[in-house]
This record gives sequence, structure tokens and C-alpha cells, in this order.
Amino acid sequence: MTNTVTASRVRRAIYDDDHEDFRDSFRRFLAKEIVPHFEQWERDGIVPREYYALAGAHGFLGMQVPEEYGGAGVGHDFRFNAIITEECCAAGLGGFALGIGLHNDVCLPYFLDYCNEEQKQRWLPGIVRGELITAIAMTEPGTGSDLAGIRTKAMRQDDGSYLIDGAKTFITNGINADLIVTAAKTDPKERHRGLSIFVIERDTPGFERGRNLEKVGMHSQDTAELFFDSARVPAENLLRNEGDGFKCLVSNLAQERLSIALTGVAVAEAALAATVDYVKERQAFGQPIAANQVVRHSLADCRAEIDCAQAFVDQCTRELGERTLTPERAASAKLICTELQGKVTDRCVQLHGGYGYMTEYAVGRMYADARVSRIYGGANEIMKEIISKGMGLG
Repeated sequence: MTNTVTASRVRRAIYDDDHEDFRDSFRRFLAKEIVPHFEQWERDGIVPREYYALAGAHGFLGMQVPEEYGGAGVGHDFRFNAIITEECCAAGLGGFALGIGLHNDVCLPYFLDYCNEEQKQRWLPGIVRGELITAIAMTEPGTGSDLAGIRTKAMRQDDGSYLIDGAKTFITNGINADLIVTAAKTDPKERHRGLSIFVIERDTPGFERGRNLEKVGMHSQDTAELFFDSARVPAENLLRNEGDGFKCLVSNLAQERLSIALTGVAVAEAALAATVDYVKERQAFGQPIAANQVVRHSLADCRAEIDCAQAFVDQCTRELGERTLTPERAASAKLICTELQGKVTDRCVQLHGGYGYMTEYAVGRMYADARVSRIYGGANEIMKEIISKGMGLG
């Protein structure tokens, strides 16, 4: 039996009636279309492509895309994205949350901010409909969080096209993706200014996908290796200009890291809600576990820490909408919330006892899914470097 968690939430000042209507609609969509199939997807290691199209048909993809390209045209309002994250996490749908979050939160800005008009017309309608699933390929074997150390090369040919050679790894949506935002060196002699961004399409000659990687958690999220062997990419698939890649990548990292922070605090909230219910019902030595002061105080600590993290993330979400969120603030949010996610899920597994280690209980999956959040989007050690440099310490 699956313990599907719905975290009770007090309505927060950050949202208005339109957002709450959107939340109700998305919650119903999850309950009807996603939750009944999620355990099978966890076993299969992938979300079927048609469910992205289904999400698109219901208006849950590309909300920021202007109406002329098929989107809802909500502008820079990231709160709709936050609601999708919160509701996926509340329902215990970690793998689905990561895939749809990457599509909406991480990849979409590249198409909105850096595509020319022809590229927008070519790609945005399919992205909104969920017919073109997106991914981003930065990480390479041996490079990790070092964007400037990317070794994949893109060499311009006489006809204007590019031949791309190299490999990427740990690519979320890597199996399903139709459009892959890919970082490659167009000038290997330049560390930062030699980096460019290309959109690699599914049928590109010379492009191959490796295996769907087996992970500790996030089992329903396809994660792949990608290989480029003289992959021929037309000049029309270059974003902006040669050498603009590093600037583009860095400018989008604040939103990506806020998205990860939102997930961290939402998962912590969901795990806490599930555990509060469990300790009230579970009997030990003739009384509910919640009768023990150590249990109550442990959960009270979680409640207080989650409330503080949530307030900070809500403020960062406002700042993102106002375009004032700094890289240092986003790094702080990512650091705090993912560390909290790991701490709370670990504590909640402990309070479930042996049952917490079973995947039929949502907290077990939350615990396994949580570990990667301190690694992707820039390892938390890198977040501390960003924060300390912002303090004038490096």
C-alpha cells in the first residue's frame, strides 16, 4: 500500500486567489493523472512522454511563455512554478517533480531569453504543449560544477554548421528530451569567453544517448549519458552569439537554485506532515509514539526550522519576480533548504522506525530522493564559496 502524502499548508501571503485556483487545478490533475501511475514509473525508471503532453494540455507547462507562442503569458511570475513544485512534493512525486521542474524552471529561460524570433516560433509552442521535452547538458565526466572546465568542443564548418564532439553525464530528462540546451567550447583557448550554447535536437546526426542511469533515488526520473561524435548542428541552433555561453549559464543559475530550494523545503514539509500523522497513530509500549517528549520536541524543531526556511524562500521568490534575486541569495536558499531537506527526511525515517526504510512509505522515497539535492545545481560546497565571495572573503 502506498502512503500518499498531502502536506497541510497555511495559506501564505505570497499567493493570491489566482495562484490558489491554479494550485487547486494542479492538485486535481496530480490526483487523477499522475499519482495512480507513479509507482509503476518508479519501477520503470522513466515517466512516459505522453504525460508531459497531458500536463501541457492542462496548462501546466511554460506558463511564462507569451500567449502568441501558446503560453499563459504570466510574465516573470515564478509563483506558478513554485506551486507545481510544492504540490508534486506534497504528493510524494519526487521524480515527476524533478522532470517537470527542469522543463519549466531551468530550461525554459534559455528559450525565452536567448532565442531569436525564428527560434521562438520553432520551439516554444512545442515546449508549452509538452511535445518538445527539454533538458540541459552542462555536466561532463570529470568537470562537475566547474562550468569553465567544459571540454565538449564545437567547431564551425565552412557551411556555417558546427561539429560537436564530447560527452555529458547525469543529464536529467536525458532519455525523453527532444531539445537539449548544450554547453560547448567554440574557442578552447578561452576559459570563459570560449563557451557557447547550442540546442541539440533529438534527431541530430552524430548524437547518441547512453543508458538510463540507475540512481539511489529519483527512480522515475530518466537520467542519461549523452555522446556527441561529430554531431552536426546547424548555425540556426546556436543561442545568441559565439562566446556568450558562460554569461547565459551564470545568469540562469539563480532561478535554478531557487527551484531546488523550493523543492527542499516542500519535501521537508511533506515528510513532517506524514510523520506527525504516523506518530499519532503508531503505538509503542501501550501509548502513541507522540506521547514521548523526545518525539514531540524533535518534530517541533523540524516545524520551526521549516517555517524559517519557508519565509526566506518566499522572499527570494518575490525577489526573483522583481529581478533583484542575487546569486548569493539564491545560493543561500539552496544551501539552507537542501541541508534542511536531508535533516528532516532523515529524522522522519528514524521516527517511522523500520517502516520508514520501506519504499511503500513515502518518507522512505523522500529520504532517498533528498540526497542528490545537495549535489546538483552546484554542490553545496560551491554554494558556500559563492556566499563567502559575496561577503568579500574571496
